[in-house]
Amino acid sequence: MPNEDAGGLRFIRYGAISALIVVAAGAFGAHALRSRLTPDLLIVFETGARYQMYHALALMAVGLLHLHRPHRLLVWAARLFLTGTVLFAGSLYLLAITGERWLGGFTPIGGAAFLGGWGFLALGGWSRQGREDLNRRGAEDAEKNRTT
Repeated sequence: MPNEDAGGLRFIRYGAISALIVVAAGAFGAHALRSRLTPDLLIVFETGARYQMYHALALMAVGLLHLHRPHRLLVWAARLFLTGTVLFAGSLYLLAITGERWLGGFTPIGGAAFLGGWGFLALGGWSRQGREDLNRRGAEDAEKNRTT
């Protein structure tokens, strides 16, 4: 049980750190980059920030779900959300700041990681093991409430 809880808490922490980074990046983009980037590169930067925030929140949600219904598919969802954030958002940030278009080649790989993360989240949420774990925990909680 402690290892399962540690995974969920770790995902929540990673999501919170990612959200902190994206808020700082957004402020940096709004204040320091607005006058330095062309409008199309500013949109690229903002797209990276938007998707990073979506997946920071998703990572925290995976962590909460993992605390209640630990499942290896949720671990894979978290890993893919993190990988997608680095590749998708990271490549867009670097492309916007440097103007190096070749960095955009990493963006679809990050997008595929995001899609995989959402797929694993869906499978982990619907898995029979997850439902059985939830039913077992509910029965254990009900038994504890009866004995106290």
